[in-house]
Amino acid sequence: MLDTSPNGQVTQLLDRLATALAKGDIEAAVDLFQEDCYWRDLVAFTWNIKTVEGRDQVRDMLAAQLGHTRPKNFAIAAGEDATHADGVTESWIEFETGVARGFGHIRLKDGRIWTLLTTMAELKGHEEPLGHARPLGAKHGAARNRKTWTEERQEEAAELGFSRQPYCLIVGGGQGGIALGARLRQLGVPTIIIERNARAGDSWRKRYKSLCLHDPVWYDHLPYIDFPRNWPVFAPKDKIGDWLEMYAKVMELNYWSSTTAKSASYDEAAREWTVVVERDGREIVLKPKQLVLATGMSGKANMPHFKGMDVFEGEQQHSSQHPGPEAYAGKKVVVIGANNSAHDICAALWEGGADVTMVQRSSTHIVKSDSLMELGLGSLYSEKAVEAGITTRKADLIFASLPYRIMHEFQRPVYDAIRERDAAFYDRLEKAGFMLDFGDDGSGLFMKYLRRGSGYYIDVGACELVADGRIKLKSGVGIRELTRKAVILSDGTELPADLVVYATGYGSMNGWAADLISREVADKVGKCWGLGSSTTKDPGPWEGEQRNMWKPTQQEALWFHGGNLHQSRHYSQYLALQIKARQEGIATPVYGLQTVHHLS
Repeated sequence: MLDTSPNGQVTQLLDRLATALAKGDIEAAVDLFQEDCYWRDLVAFTWNIKTVEGRDQVRDMLAAQLGHTRPKNFAIAAGEDATHADGVTESWIEFETGVARGFGHIRLKDGRIWTLLTTMAELKGHEEPLGHARPLGAKHGAARNRKTWTEERQEEAAELGFSRQPYCLIVGGGQGGIALGARLRQLGVPTIIIERNARAGDSWRKRYKSLCLHDPVWYDHLPYIDFPRNWPVFAPKDKIGDWLEMYAKVMELNYWSSTTAKSASYDEAAREWTVVVERDGREIVLKPKQLVLATGMSGKANMPHFKGMDVFEGEQQHSSQHPGPEAYAGKKVVVIGANNSAHDICAALWEGGADVTMVQRSSTHIVKSDSLMELGLGSLYSEKAVEAGITTRKADLIFASLPYRIMHEFQRPVYDAIRERDAAFYDRLEKAGFMLDFGDDGSGLFMKYLRRGSGYYIDVGACELVADGRIKLKSGVGIRELTRKAVILSDGTELPADLVVYATGYGSMNGWAADLISREVADKVGKCWGLGSSTTKDPGPWEGEQRNMWKPTQQEALWFHGGNLHQSRHYSQYLALQIKARQEGIATPVYGLQTVHHLS
């Protein structure tokens, strides 16, 4: 008898899917999908981060990968139940492949698959030592000359990079490099993280003093160690810096601070990198098999070139070098830009007694922090979500289960509600002359972040200063030139200035590859970040995933890892598994390697 309960529907479909795949009957498997279906795979089937859309793409992927993948044992995940609402049945699922165990999520419409998320959870035979498998630590019994934990760590530090080479080298010791390093450590992959700053966390400590996280604590945990329950909702930069330093130490990472990567080249025959680094004034040559650039989601600072910059007698800084407001009380400051850093810096300068003007050249998406917390993040990342049983892992996977092609449809109602809730706030900003937008299609913050990584501000107070004129505003204008003592705008306005701050963003991450390796390799890899949505600053064609992030690139053994704390946590798992598989010699046939359409 047909079981029409949610559990019955999902179980019956998974059984049919497993049978079809086991027989190699691709057409029978494809017939289980809706015409407008989406299958997002994180490594399990494609050895890539790839979304296939529609039956034809599902068919093509299965034809290429099914023989390698050998999937089986599809079932509703242990301890979970399927649910049904608004015509959609959904469930957490688990499965196996020939080399891995997987976890995922499925949504059914009219008895067929609408969205499917499959993720690699662990490699068989290379599981992390967790729970019952955790290491004993203490060495019971007696033995002559046995080494203590400290002595073993000292020996490892003395050998790795010298008498023994790392399998993986991570360039960049911020949150991304540290999260990935922790994952690789648990998988037994010898790894060195190099960081040019003196201490882990300095990439946060060295920013302007008012900087804090604009994302809430529930969104920002690192792998393995959650923030304590009394951790502030929005952590100050120095507190985050201290947490990263502590984390790197207790997770036993091989972290080389005060170390600069000077050059890198790849030997195609030997299939290894030669990376020259400088540590404590000494050049060291490393020979890793895998090289990860973990320099954040952004590339090098975008420093604009305006006429007269060479004659301006005041100070000029990119926002990434701004030290804070202390030296600028009573000074006239012009901040060029109107996104997160520009607002934070303007607010801090105003608090410090500066006369500050923000120059807004194009529109900005603004969302109030409390509205974002309640309406945008609350269902997944909040104390309420935790109390409802939404763990960080589940929240990450729910977010990951929505294909990017249709994510804006889920985001639009959220930002429509925010726009209505905060209508008076937005009206005041616009009356002050501020140019607002909600993204090209009204989908708000997250889609802007995923598409272009810029063009928004999460308001934690600066907008009130703009609205009431305490932060002066010039909008809809460009920069004509700088004179000895002023910034001249395109409309002829002269802004006297002692300091100009260029809050003008960052380039693509492959700019770091150009500097470290070569322009040829940077162009071979192409632009990082963006979906190819053909919206502002995210040129097409459609990619369906973020370009070159956390997945194989056109340059063998070169990877890019970055993003916010959420992405550093979530995607580090899948990047670490890809690297571990290569270390172990497991076949990793990549499906859908990204075609390069944009160089930077």
